[in-house]
Amino acid sequence: MFCSVYKNRRVWLSGHTGFKGAWLAYWLNSLGAKVRGYSLAPEANQPLHRALNLADRLDSRFADIRDPGQVRDSISEFQPDFVFHLAAQPLVRAAYADPAGTIATNVLGTVHVLEALRRLKSPCVAVIVTSDKCYENAETGRPHEETDPMGGRDPYSASKGMAELAVRSYRSSYFSEDRLVRVASARAGNVIGGGDYAEDRIVPDIVRARSSGRPIMVRNPSATRPWQHVLEPLAGYLWLGACLDRPSLALDSSSLQSGFNFGPDGASVRPVRDLVAGFSSFWPDLRVEHGPAGPHEASRLSLSVQKASKVLGWRPVWNFDQAVGRTAGWYDSSDPSSACGEDLGAYCRDAAELRLPWTT
Repeated sequence: MFCSVYKNRRVWLSGHTGFKGAWLAYWLNSLGAKVRGYSLAPEANQPLHRALNLADRLDSRFADIRDPGQVRDSISEFQPDFVFHLAAQPLVRAAYADPAGTIATNVLGTVHVLEALRRLKSPCVAVIVTSDKCYENAETGRPHEETDPMGGRDPYSASKGMAELAVRSYRSSYFSEDRLVRVASARAGNVIGGGDYAEDRIVPDIVRARSSGRPIMVRNPSATRPWQHVLEPLAGYLWLGACLDRPSLALDSSSLQSGFNFGPDGASVRPVRDLVAGFSSFWPDLRVEHGPAGPHEASRLSLSVQKASKVLGWRPVWNFDQAVGRTAGWYDSSDPSSACGEDLGAYCRDAAELRLPWTT
């Protein structure tokens, strides 16, 4: 996988105790990478880190991404070959409750990583992960392209747009001519998959409602999102990092140091009601009720992935039904670690059947 780029290489990964971060740490470990995780200590609602035994698999450092000295010292001491920055405050409604804290984490945390990269004296590739909500969303129905303006009507979306602007400014000011450090950003759609137990997110809410026997309260059933399994964007992040490290792997190496969308095919851009119905088909005992709408969230989001296809040769592997089925199967499993291994193995086999370049 990934042309063995990560085998025995040093990878600094922020946010490794979160949902996406734990999956990425697990995958990197299986690729033979030497991973240092940097994150807040896992909370009670983040059991995936514990289930995958990442404390014994990785060099974990529990610290705050908002502490510039800690970030700088961790990266400087480790001297990574790769940096994947995922640490973030990831929830829209939590950002409404604490906009200043969200901006400090998502914007200044990103700047602290970029500052540490600016001081490195050895080659390094960095993939900075933001969100599909970084765009100024006029809700026209047109999928967002990487050249669309950054924006954000709500605090969370604004924080991601600001983070992207910080990445672009550092790239053009410090990393454009000096090829020692190569930086790209990644914007993913709404991810689902096993091991997500975050508060106020639709799939964990479905799982908690089912286990408690209470109905799932759906606030915005018509809100449309680009749903994809968590392994889809992670494969994109890893392949983007590999191509930055070895530009000859890319189909077009001229635009690698830029922003990339990683989202599903158009048929997987579905309203929330379709997602709930998908899980109800696996869990017929799930009860659904409509709750009061919360603070403003975009009614429609979708991403164009043409650039990732043309430049990297990346494209999604699983469709909407497969993503939902794999996620439901994970939560029905009695062994989370084995379920992660089964999902990762199946995803890689299916990608290989599609002859995607990162599988060869």
